[in-house]
Amino acid sequence: MKGKTASRSFLLAWIVILILSACTPRIIPLPPPTLKPLPVTPSAAAGEATASPWPSPVPTSSGALPPAAVFPDPRLYTWEMVVSGLVRPVDIQSPPAQDRLFIVEQDGRIRLFQNGQLLQLPFLDISDRVGTKGAEQGLLGLAFHPEFEKNGYFYVNYTDLQGNTVIARFQAEPGAVQASPATEKRLLYLPQPYPNHNGGGMAFGPDGYLYLALGDGGSAGDPQNNAQNPRSLLGKLLRIDVDRGEPYAIPPDNPFGNEVWAYGLRNPWRFAFDRNGDLYIADVGQNKWEEVNFLPAGSPSGANFGWNFWEGNHPYRSNPPATGFLFPVAEYGHDQGCSVTGGVVYRGAMPEWQGIYFFGDYCSGRIWGLLRTAQGWQMQPLFETHANISTFGRDAQGEVYFAHHGGSLYRLQRRQP
Repeated sequence: MKGKTASRSFLLAWIVILILSACTPRIIPLPPPTLKPLPVTPSAAAGEATASPWPSPVPTSSGALPPAAVFPDPRLYTWEMVVSGLVRPVDIQSPPAQDRLFIVEQDGRIRLFQNGQLLQLPFLDISDRVGTKGAEQGLLGLAFHPEFEKNGYFYVNYTDLQGNTVIARFQAEPGAVQASPATEKRLLYLPQPYPNHNGGGMAFGPDGYLYLALGDGGSAGDPQNNAQNPRSLLGKLLRIDVDRGEPYAIPPDNPFGNEVWAYGLRNPWRFAFDRNGDLYIADVGQNKWEEVNFLPAGSPSGANFGWNFWEGNHPYRSNPPATGFLFPVAEYGHDQGCSVTGGVVYRGAMPEWQGIYFFGDYCSGRIWGLLRTAQGWQMQPLFETHANISTFGRDAQGEVYFAHHGGSLYRLQRRQP
């Protein structure tokens, strides 16, 4: 994670991590953030709304809303704070078919937001076994089993007291507001050579397998060459079958006969499957470039995203190979931020946002939209939040949220007339 806290010791740890990562951030603002839509650019102006409310949604034959063709005017929207009082939130998840939000706090707790309230007692508290000595360590990811309502299984990614990665399963009763830490079953234990670049994202794919995002192990420049080594699980997107085997099985079409499904990643901070199966992966850059990668639904395994030969669309090593890599569909330089936070695709009730992928930057607080059209990918800056954007999330209705690492949660909505 990209850390921030009011304590002087934590700020010092964060500075050390950034030095190791060779990344120079902008000044980290104090909460609460300010939220400001960006001026309309010519590409956005083409889709500017001139009337309110927007037309009623018109579903396609499949029941889904048609994708947006242009970006809406961001001046017509705002981010409403819906939760405060959190402690370093880093992930937002909603179980299948449940109108509840589960918010991961980096120190080792999962909080539950339901019926418009943040419950006082945590849904899960494993802070006794979660290590947070490094700014990027902690409880980092959460995923619910597709049959969560039946089996109560959910999965977490955390660093232990020694700083090593643990992938574990827990179990809760259907509809429960608390889960017992005693139900932990460890699936995967992975030593970490450095305290940063832990990744942490988790998600079940449309194939029913559990995907895990892991960074390259840390330091700067991937000194152990983990990202390009198919035998190492670091710097990878892993895929495992948690419904078979003990403690899991390797899917037969994983390209290297191990857990690795895709490789060449530096520090993937948030990846997400769209409801149609498309996959978006945001990868934190080294010195100059932040990137978003894309794999359309049904893509085969074995994609190589290029690190540490390439940083974004630019050479990191001298004279890198030009072929064999899947290059990002969007990038931005460190004049606009220093640490990308991956997001989600909007699938809520506002038709003008359908199919637009939201992502942001932890340091600058800027939020962009990414739209795929017949003419190619379009990237549009949308909002200046001045928040430390640690994660995005989507509820059961498809509405989009982001978390400010300082302790609050915001939801996108139309401005009131």
